[in-house]
Amino acid sequence: MNTSSALESLKALAQEHRLALYRLLVQAGGEGMPVGVLGERLGLPGATLSNHLNVLRAAGLVRDVREGRVIRCRADYARMDALLAFLTENCCAGDTSACAAAPTCVPKPRSRRP
Repeated sequence: MNTSSALESLKALAQEHRLALYRLLVQAGGEGMPVGVLGERLGLPGATLSNHLNVLRAAGLVRDVREGRVIRCRADYARMDALLAFLTENCCAGDTSACAAAPTCVPKPRSRRP
């Protein structure tokens, strides 16, 4: 990833609702979420939601696919990983003992319902 691409991604996420949308999609995993569910979860009107998703799409952070009448959005994990790698590539001036290890993706256990 180059500086221009990193800035584009960071600018897209530098807004409260877009960051919340992106976090929901990251948490949803590879299955993603339908646009309607995203709007319900965040309480955003359709036009506002569409605008925020378009900004995230343009930045390459979100991909979507039409499934009949439903549009399902997914976080682009490759783009997210590239952004994180760009931000940390020169971390701690090469002193690995000064850097905290990056947390790994560990799914939370789902609560079991009786």
